[in-house]
Amino acid sequence: AVAAADALRAERNAAAKRIGAARAAGEDTSAPEAEAAALKTRVREENERIRAREAELADALSGLPNPPAPEVPAGADESANVEVRRVGAPRAFDFAPRQHFEIGEALGQMDFAHAARMSGGGTVSVVGPMDFARAANMSGARFVLLAGALARLHRALAWFMLDLQTGEQHGYREVAPPYMVREAALFGTGQLPKFADENFVTTRGDWLIPTAEVPLTNIVRENTLDESLLPLRFAAHTPCFRAEAGAAGRDTRGMIRLHQFDKVELVSIVAPERSEEEHERMTACAEEVLKRLELPYRVMLLSAGDMGFAARKTYDLEVWLPGQDAWREISSCSNCGDFQARRMGARYRPAKGGLDRFVHTLNGSGLAVGRALVAVVENYQNADGTVTVPEALRPWMGDLKSIEPE
Repeated sequence: AVAAADALRAERNAAAKRIGAARAAGEDTSAPEAEAAALKTRVREENERIRAREAELADALSGLPNPPAPEVPAGADESANVEVRRVGAPRAFDFAPRQHFEIGEALGQMDFAHAARMSGGGTVSVVGPMDFARAANMSGARFVLLAGALARLHRALAWFMLDLQTGEQHGYREVAPPYMVREAALFGTGQLPKFADENFVTTRGDWLIPTAEVPLTNIVRENTLDESLLPLRFAAHTPCFRAEAGAAGRDTRGMIRLHQFDKVELVSIVAPERSEEEHERMTACAEEVLKRLELPYRVMLLSAGDMGFAARKTYDLEVWLPGQDAWREISSCSNCGDFQARRMGARYRPAKGGLDRFVHTLNGSGLAVGRALVAVVENYQNADGTVTVPEALRPWMGDLKSIEPE
C-alpha cells in the first residue's frame, strides 16, 4: 500500500510537470489537469487505506505482552513459579489461629457483610457509632469498613511504609499523584486496551487508577531526559480501584481482594544497563517492610504465564497467613524493560552522545496496605482475641501495644 501510494504521488508530480509545460507552450491543459485531479483522489484513498492498516497493526501489537526475560521460568501459571528465598519462620500457635475477618469482626472494628449494602439503596439509620449493621450499608461486595484501632493500624502501616521508602536509606521521592487519569496513561503502562474490564471509568471518560504505578510511571511520558537525571525513584501512597472482573468466587470474604484498597507503590526510571540491578534493589526495599514487621515471607520468581502483561521479570513477595495456612502475595516487583517506555514515548539522552534511547521502567508494591494489615492481624493474634501491635508500628500507633475488643 505504501509503495502504491508512492507510485501514485510520482505520477501526480509528473502530471503537474506536464500541466506546467503545456501552460508555458500555450497549449490546452484540461487533459493533464483532469489526470492530476484523478491521481490526487487516488492518493487520498490510498493514504486512507494505509492509515486503516496501520491502526489495525497498532491495535494488534497493543495486545501483545512484554516478552519474558531469558531467566524467567517457562510455565502457564503459578505452579511453575520458583522460590528464590524464604525469610523468617511461621509462628507456632498453641491455639487454632483464626482468619483476619474473624478476628476483626470479633474486635468490633472490621465489617464486610453490611458494608456490602452501603450503595444498594434502602434506609440507613445510625443507632450507635459502632452499629455496623445499620451504618455500613453503602458500597456493595468487595468493600470493607474499618474503625477504631484497626483503622488506625491501617493508617499506621501506610505511613510507616511511606516513611521507610522515602527515607535516606531507600531514597524514593514522595509524590501525591491524581487518582484519575486519561486513557493514554493506562495505555502507556499496559492496562489498556486489553484489561479495560478490570478498571473503573467515570461517566466523563476518566479512569480510576488501579495502582499508583500508572501516574508515577507516566511522569516521564513523552519526555527525553538527560542521563544525568537517572535513576528517578518515586513513591506514593494512594487508594487503588479494581473491578476484579475475573475474580468471581475467589477470596469473597475478607480483605485479600477488594474493589478499593490502599498501596504504597514504588516506581523507578533507569538506563537499560541499570534495570536488573534496580530490580533487585526495589525488591529488597519491599522486603525491608516485612523484615521490620517481623513477618515470615518468601520471594518467588514468577513464571512466564503468571507474570503481568507489561513485565519481563517479576518477583512476588508472599507473606505467611496462619489463619489461611497459606502463603499469599503482598507485593509484586516487576522490571518492564523498555515496554512501557515505548508505549509512552519516554526516552533519555546518553551522556556519551549518540541517539536517544528508551528508558527502562520498574514498579513494585512497598507494600499493599490492606494485605499487610491482614498479615499483622493474623500473625500477631492472641488466644484472648486481642492483637499485639508490632514494635515497628508503635510510634505510628501512639505507643499502643495491643488492640482490644470494643
